[in-house]
Amino acid sequence: MSVLDKFRLDGRVAIVTGASSGLGVAFAAALAEAGADVVLAARRIDRLQETAELVRGAGRRALTVATDIAEPEQCAALVDAAVAEFGRVDILVNNAGVGTAVPATRETPEQFRSVIDINLNGSYWAAQACGRVMGSGSSIINIASVLGLTTAGLPQAAYAASKAGIVGLTRDLAQQWGSRKGIRVNAIAPGFFRSEMTDQYDPAYLESLAPRIVAGRMGDPEELAAAVVWLASPAAGYVTGQTIAVDGGFTIT
Repeated sequence: MSVLDKFRLDGRVAIVTGASSGLGVAFAAALAEAGADVVLAARRIDRLQETAELVRGAGRRALTVATDIAEPEQCAALVDAAVAEFGRVDILVNNAGVGTAVPATRETPEQFRSVIDINLNGSYWAAQACGRVMGSGSSIINIASVLGLTTAGLPQAAYAASKAGIVGLTRDLAQQWGSRKGIRVNAIAPGFFRSEMTDQYDPAYLESLAPRIVAGRMGDPEELAAAVVWLASPAAGYVTGQTIAVDGGFTIT
């Protein structure tokens, strides 16, 4: 097998949560291009159709499943649907999440819990459901954030806490499932990529971050998707328990 062949995902089945918009669309399209069939999950199934067409346009099969990952039983149903349709699950990209920026003295318990329920708890429920059916050689990729490793000037206690939790969750699942199940578990900590989330930021705020981005620009979603394909593939077969910053150098400044 050549080096480039190790990046192929032919015959594999991937689940991508939060696949209806933003980075989730890029992840699904890249996994399909690499050869995987893709199960697309989001709370609104109608918003998944465009992503499904991208997967099918790459010559792969797509399945859309309405899923609220904050509900454990819906995560289990998602995995059941994937197995019923494709017979297996090899890859999970835990991408679904929400971002908030609320001053800590004004953040309500409901607001804080909502972020944790989706970003952290939901990632765990999805990983748990996949871990029960995945075989050796499978890969889970959790989407953390540079805000789980550093700060960026906004009041984001709930979001930062949820993403820091993802880092710890990744390490623990990797050590639980590595030698026993042969499942690799890693996380990616994205920096600032053009997406629906960053579109909501004040342009002046993004400009203020420029001196901390060594690459001198925001990231392209395809650059992040390439890292997902690598971690999902045999090319990353000796990588587990890691949180890899894909951030243009943001976390070194």
